[in-house]
Amino acid sequence: MPLFGSTFSPKKTPPRKAASLSNLHLLDRSTREVELGLEYGTPTMNLTGQSLKFENGQWVAELGSFTGDRREMQRLRKRNQQLEEENNLLRLKVDILLDMLSETTAESHLMEKELEELKSHIRRRK
Repeated sequence: MPLFGSTFSPKKTPPRKAASLSNLHLLDRSTREVELGLEYGTPTMNLTGQSLKFENGQWVAELGSFTGDRREMQRLRKRNQQLEEENNLLRLKVDILLDMLSETTAESHLMEKELEELKSHIRRRK
C-alpha cells in the first residue's frame, strides 16, 4: 500500500484521427510538384561578388560573375603554383629522409647482430 496516495495510472491516449482526406497522394510526382510548388531550381549563393550555383554535386562559378581584379587573380594563381612546388619539394625531402632513416636502421641492426656474434664467439673461447 503506497504511503502518499494511489499508484500511478496514466491517462489513456485518444484514438488517432483518420488518414488525410486530401487526394494529393494519389497524384503523380510532376502534378504534385506543380500543385505544391516543390520545384526550387538550382541553389545559388553570392560570395565576395562572385555568384556560384550548385550543379552536379559541385559549386560552379556563373559566367561573368567575378568582379575582382585580374592582377589579383594572377597573383593568387602564381602564389598557388609556388606553394604547390614547395609542397612537392618538401614531400621529396621527407621521402629521402625516410629512405636514409631506414638504411641507417638496417645498418645498425646488422652491426648489433655482428656484435652479438662476436660476444658469443668470445664467450665460447673462454
